[in-house]
Amino acid sequence: MKTALIQLTSSDDPRKNLATVSDYIDQAVDVGAKFLLTPEVTNCVSSSRDHQRSVLRTEEEDETLPALQDKAKAHGVWLLIGSLGLKTNDPDGRFANRSFMIGPDGAIRARYDKIHMFDVNVSAEETYRESAGYRPGDKAVVVDTDFMPVGMTVCYDVRFPMLYQQLALAGAKVLTVPAAFSYVTGAAHWESLLRARAIETGCFVLAPAQTGTHSASVGNTRKTHGHSLAVSPWGEVLLDAGTEPGIHIFDMDDKSVELARQKVPSLQHIRAFDGP
Repeated sequence: MKTALIQLTSSDDPRKNLATVSDYIDQAVDVGAKFLLTPEVTNCVSSSRDHQRSVLRTEEEDETLPALQDKAKAHGVWLLIGSLGLKTNDPDGRFANRSFMIGPDGAIRARYDKIHMFDVNVSAEETYRESAGYRPGDKAVVVDTDFMPVGMTVCYDVRFPMLYQQLALAGAKVLTVPAAFSYVTGAAHWESLLRARAIETGCFVLAPAQTGTHSASVGNTRKTHGHSLAVSPWGEVLLDAGTEPGIHIFDMDDKSVELARQKVPSLQHIRAFDGP
């Protein structure tokens, strides 16, 4: 199946970002892609909570979501919207970091709210408190498609292997990891983590990413790692998108999943054990 990872340098202007990603979707479809994936926070990359409050909307009011549903329907393709920042009814005013699987009919087939929040001190100059602005999800999601079952995750989730094991045990053969990965931690850990999740589960791991320096009308600019990756169930890097935005195409088939799991059937060997 011809698959497209769409690598973006999203700004803090949702309408501008929508125009960019819509154009990339058209380009990917023109070269035959049937499953397309965008990165985390496709609609807005911003370090300003005030700016986010001014431009983000609830799922029901958001402009990006229905526009991309229409794109999927018009082209008859599967589309993973890596995630959208969305307002919620959270009493603290926190947003949702929500991933959507859109079917070829334009319908939302599944939603997934990012479970693990990126609260880290990378350095004195680079700290993140995602939980201050976003509420965590609490439900793992596997969605059936007409190609393979897909387990949905987002970015920092990749550091928690038990989530991926559970998705694979629930039937997933493809794991999605849309991201806006830190430039520093990306250089150190991105590829290793994604390859490990593929090897442990015998799944394809597809990770469309934000890249480069993100312009901001309010607040500080942000820099992300890029290098959208597609990893085979055997842990091979099938595609590395480097650091330029654009579309990146590869082929995917379920036979690779079965072959990898036949060689090393580790999911069948999981045993319960007592704690230390």
